[in-house]
Amino acid sequence: MTPRRSTGPLVVVGDALLDRDVDGSVGRLCPDAPAPVLDEESTVDRPGGAGLAAALAARSGREVILITALADDAGGTRLSRLLAEAGVSVHAVPKSGATTEKVRLRAGGRVLLRLDRGGGGDPDAGVPTAALDALTDAAAILVSDYGHGVARSRGVREALGGAAAPLVWDPHPRGPAAVAGARLVTPNEAELRELVDGRGDGPRLRWTARAADDLRHRWRAGAVAVTLGRDGALLCHAGLSPLVVSVPEHIDGDTCGAGDAFASAAALALADGALVSEAVQSAVVEAARYLRAGGAASWSAEAAAPAEELRIGVEAAGALVADVRARGGTVVATGGCFDLLHAGHLATLRAARRLGDCLVVCLNSDASVTTLKGPDRPLVRQEDRAGLLAALGCVDAVAVFDEPTPGAVLDRLRPDIWVKGGDYAGAEGTDLPEADLVRRWGGQTVIVPYLAGRSTTSMIAAARNGTHERGA
Repeated sequence: MTPRRSTGPLVVVGDALLDRDVDGSVGRLCPDAPAPVLDEESTVDRPGGAGLAAALAARSGREVILITALADDAGGTRLSRLLAEAGVSVHAVPKSGATTEKVRLRAGGRVLLRLDRGGGGDPDAGVPTAALDALTDAAAILVSDYGHGVARSRGVREALGGAAAPLVWDPHPRGPAAVAGARLVTPNEAELRELVDGRGDGPRLRWTARAADDLRHRWRAGAVAVTLGRDGALLCHAGLSPLVVSVPEHIDGDTCGAGDAFASAAALALADGALVSEAVQSAVVEAARYLRAGGAASWSAEAAAPAEELRIGVEAAGALVADVRARGGTVVATGGCFDLLHAGHLATLRAARRLGDCLVVCLNSDASVTTLKGPDRPLVRQEDRAGLLAALGCVDAVAVFDEPTPGAVLDRLRPDIWVKGGDYAGAEGTDLPEADLVRRWGGQTVIVPYLAGRSTTSMIAAARNGTHERGA
C-alpha cells in the first residue's frame, strides 16, 4: 500500500544567507595590478543556504516554514523580504552579529571572485513557540546546516530530537553531528571526507560506500546519500548494497545551490510518503532539473513562486521557447505519437536534447493518432503520454496537436532544429516531410540514429500474439 501524503508543512531549519550575483563584462585590466576590471551590468539578490532550500521547496506548492536566525540589519530585512516573495513563512531566532552575505562577481557566466562578509554572533538558544508547534505538525523536516550555529543551538536540537516527522540532515563540516534518528543524511563527497577524516584512498565508489556507512553508524542515521556531482548520488542503507542513482543527463554550468535542490527535493518526497530510495531518485532528477534551468544564476522572485512542475501544452511550450531564445539558446523539437514509450523513443529524445538548450516534444493527440494508426490506437491516452514525456529529464516541454502532421505547431514554435529518429531516412534520399517548412525560418532538420529492433507497432503485435520483441 502506498503511504498517504501528509498535509503538514515542510519545515526547514538552518542558516539562511543573503546571496548576491553581480554580473558584468571585463574588457581591461586594472592599471595598478594584474586584475580584471568588472563593469557591472546587473545585480540579483536571492536567499542562500537554508533560505534557498526553503525557497526551492516552496515551488512545489506545499507550505514551507523556515526556522532560522536573522540579524537586525539591512541584510536581514532584505533576506526576509526575499523569503516572503518566495512563499516561505519564517520563524526567526534572534541573532547577534551581521547577516552573512556571499557576493559572486561574474563575467560571461563564470565566477571571477566571491566576497564573503558579515556573520559572527551565535543565534540565541530560545526557539519561538510557533516554531516548536511547526516542528510538531511537520510532514517532514530538513536541516540545512551551513555551519553558522542554528543547527548547534541547544533549543533547536532539543526540538528536533522530539519531532516525529522524517528528518533529512544536510550537513556542514563546521556544524554539529545530526541528531540521532535522522531518516536521511545528504553530504557531498568533499563534506563526507571531512566528516569522517578520510583521504579518499581506494576506488571511488568503494571508499564512498564505506565512508557513508561509517557516518551512518556514527550518527545513528537511517541512511546516508552522498551526492557525486555529475555522477548522481550513492545511497547507503543498513545491511544493503549501495544504490547508485545516475543523473538523467550530463549538465554543465553553475552548480551553486545544487545540494540545496537535492536535499529539499528529498525532504518533499519523504513528506509525500516516499521510501528513502524513491526520495533519493526524485532528488537526483530535481537537482538536474535545477541545473538545467541555469541554477542559482537564473534566480528571480517569479521563478521562486509555486509553479507547475511539468510544461504541457502549446502555451507552456511557447513560453519556454521564448525564454530560451531570450538567453540566446538553441531550441530543439521532435515529434511523434509515443503511444508506448520504449527504449527507442528514449534514445532519440536523449540524442535530440544534446543538440540544444531545450527540447520540445510535439505530441499527436488521441484524435490525430487514431487518424494515422486506426481505430484501435492509441493504447495510452494523450494526458498520460504527455505526462510521461514531460517527466523525462531530457524533455523540457510537450505541445499536443490535433492535426495529422505537426506543421501548425512547428510554425508557431519555430524551433532552430527539428529532429527525427533514423527510421525516417528515405530509402531514395527523400527528405523529412517537415524540412521545407523548417527551412522557411532558417531552421535545420536532422536525423539521429534509431535504436534498432524497437517499434511500438511490433511491440503491440508481439503482445497480441503472446510473444515478445527481441531488440538488436
